[in-house]
Amino acid sequence: MVEKIKVGISECLMGHQVRYDGGHKWDRFLTETLGRYVEYIPVCPEVECGLGIPREAMRLVGDHESPRLVTIRSGLDLTEKMLSWAGKRVSELEKEDFCGFIFKSDSPSSGMERVKVYNERGMPEKKGVGLFARAFMNHFPLIPVEEEGRFHDPKLRENFIESLFVLKRWRKVRKERMSASNLVAFHTEHKLLILAHSPKHQTMTGKLVAAAKTIPPAELYDQYEKLLLEALRLKTTLKKHTNVIQHMMGYFKEQLSRDEKQELLEVIDTYRSGYVPLIVPLTLINHYVRKYKEPYLARQVYLNPHPVALQLRNHV
Repeated sequence: MVEKIKVGISECLMGHQVRYDGGHKWDRFLTETLGRYVEYIPVCPEVECGLGIPREAMRLVGDHESPRLVTIRSGLDLTEKMLSWAGKRVSELEKEDFCGFIFKSDSPSSGMERVKVYNERGMPEKKGVGLFARAFMNHFPLIPVEEEGRFHDPKLRENFIESLFVLKRWRKVRKERMSASNLVAFHTEHKLLILAHSPKHQTMTGKLVAAAKTIPPAELYDQYEKLLLEALRLKTTLKKHTNVIQHMMGYFKEQLSRDEKQELLEVIDTYRSGYVPLIVPLTLINHYVRKYKEPYLARQVYLNPHPVALQLRNHV
């Protein structure tokens, strides 16, 4: 993929000195590794809504469902100022055609989950969502989102980045002529990837595609996009990956020798037992796809959903 993927990001993660103390939270993986494939749209809610650098630290207080944003020392309530700006900013972001957002964890403005909210006794409870993050996720309920802290979990990291690349491909299809044939081609290439996330959504998208010619194109594509993004939000698991790999093995039942079948079965079992990462059985499957020139599997995005250089499947 030559064109970079647009991704929103909390600006401090880029190394920009915009935090309340004049510092930053530069993230090497996001900027140097993933940054080779994405174009970041940096957002700093505090600075963009008019607060200075440095500035007084803030926290969330009150009800965790609708907390107030209050400065720690002087008690200045900045809730309305932040919410007014956030409402305008998320509307502006619609034109960016971005495929995801990476938030700064624990931030009272940008934390995606488990942000501290202080109750009337001054005791913190990790039940909150940053004010801008909440506004963003309400406005874009299906866009992939993640926090930089959760990137330490290999499964969450792989799931989010895979979603970025899939959504970018989908956006490209939508910009072309919205036809049943284009949708069928996209779905055919992503069928096993959807299955790895949700067998239920794989069935639903399949039925929708089968009825493609009976649905107006714009409505058809909207329905498919909703199901696709819902599926991508559901995490893959060892069990679901194993099911997909076994499904792929069925395409070689006439070609594989007895020894090759035994080898593949042993590798699948080793993966299912948690002894090797996903890259091991998929490397063998890819080998057989090339060796036996299996046309259907050769088109499956599931086998190569993101650049190998990211090494995402070496750890899941």
